[in-house]
Amino acid sequence: MLSFGSLNINAKDLSLEASSNSSKNSFFEFFKKKNRQHIHIVGSSTVYPFSATIAENFGYQNFYKTPIVEATGTGGGFKIFCSGIGFDYPDLVNASRRIQKSEISKCQENGISVGEIKIGYDGIVLANSIQGIDYNLTLEEIFLALASQVPDQKNPLRLIANPYQKWSDINSKLSNQKIIVYGPPPTSGTRDSFSELVMEKTCLKIPAFIKNYPDEKIRAKKCHLIRSDGIFIEAGENDNLIVQKLKNNPIALGIFGFSFLEENRQLIKASKINNFIASQDNIISGSYQISRPLFIYFKKEHLDLIFAMRQFISEIISNNTLGFEGYLLQKGLIPLTDLELKNVRDEAEINLKN
Repeated sequence: MLSFGSLNINAKDLSLEASSNSSKNSFFEFFKKKNRQHIHIVGSSTVYPFSATIAENFGYQNFYKTPIVEATGTGGGFKIFCSGIGFDYPDLVNASRRIQKSEISKCQENGISVGEIKIGYDGIVLANSIQGIDYNLTLEEIFLALASQVPDQKNPLRLIANPYQKWSDINSKLSNQKIIVYGPPPTSGTRDSFSELVMEKTCLKIPAFIKNYPDEKIRAKKCHLIRSDGIFIEAGENDNLIVQKLKNNPIALGIFGFSFLEENRQLIKASKINNFIASQDNIISGSYQISRPLFIYFKKEHLDLIFAMRQFISEIISNNTLGFEGYLLQKGLIPLTDLELKNVRDEAEINLKN
């Protein structure tokens, strides 16, 4: 017991009070550190330019902190996004394909309810340097150039390791230049879409694949396999790297989104696919066959957890963003139809009201 005049203080009480204050300080410091004030977005490198543009406009016009956007690839983005709820986990994920059942299950396991916003469309292009030759390829020719296995020309029902080294090996009317294609890794949504829209679509009906893989699900997986002998080169999630590779190697082709082509037309040009050029009109009409929808997904649990989340969702679906004169169209996004846009807004507004 300590005595100061008429004031008596118990040392044990003092110790407990100090300990209590220390715990309180630690408690508040923990939440101060964890309670971030910015929105965090991960995912597709294809959707990244659109999402980053929305983030910049949101931060500038509304005086909120500009959301942080990272290009992790669609698959990698979903893996992080679905890992949990709270300040340590991203709030939104960009995707160049629709979320898969396995990813929905992973989110549900961690208590996450997912909201979907389709923002528009994009084409997938095979492009080369403006210094290179002009290509006009069919889906089958692209498949035969890149597939791990192809039908044996001597025995069409037999599958063999891909022997083709030059485009002219596939079709004598094509260039005799060596086949070199730079493309995205398996974690990329562009790779997923390319595998589905080009590889699988072509391969499922090839007699040799039907004979060797009668189960359609197994056949589809085999159709997705890309050769690993150096003809196809994975160039990571950075599309700028692919453009530099094409600039330095005029005979090579690269796979990426139409919007990225639009930004780099001074350096690269797209191949025609089945006689159709990659253009906004041809993608909308379906004449250009390699196209897919683009999405942004959000955590419903974060709508009230993260500051300005509701306002950011409203910015995404606004007429200023996705409308026919919206700023994303200036970045190369292919717009939704009027009905699609109405459905997207109706669904998002229901989520925002709940």
